[in-house]
Amino acid sequence: MNRNRIAVSLVVLLASLAAHAQSGTQQSFDSIKALAGSWEGKTQMSDPVQVSFRLTAGGSAVMSEIVSRMDGKPQDMITMFNIDGDRLLLTHYCEAGNQPRMKASASADGKTLTFDFIDATNLSSPDAPHMRRVVFSFIDGNHHTEEWHFAVGGKDMVQTFDLQKKS
Repeated sequence: MNRNRIAVSLVVLLASLAAHAQSGTQQSFDSIKALAGSWEGKTQMSDPVQVSFRLTAGGSAVMSEIVSRMDGKPQDMITMFNIDGDRLLLTHYCEAGNQPRMKASASADGKTLTFDFIDATNLSSPDAPHMRRVVFSFIDGNHHTEEWHFAVGGKDMVQTFDLQKKS
């Protein structure tokens, strides 16, 4: 009888932990979903940037498109967000021609989501230039920042977008 109670208690505890992990993942994904719409702002170099977010695939994915200029050249990149089990993933389709995947972790207050590199397609070597981290900071419903970390030669080039909701 004691073994049965212990087994049932263990199953209930594990189910509770799994539900808690899922709810945290879902809350993080809901924060990304809440960005749906058009955003505009500037980089830290005062260059204009436009970012749009839209739900797709029946709400199971969010697509972000970044349109900006760097060194006078247009840049257009797509990022996809989706839940995979108990994790929130980001896949970034980069101007560098590779597609890094990153896993999210949320700050305790839920106001910051940090995505860290897990792997990539079309990455010729681990030292090849690629995005390795993205940090979303949610200021309020009409203001957020995105901090993109691009690894080059063992160092990070960081590009920060300060964005206001346009529509």
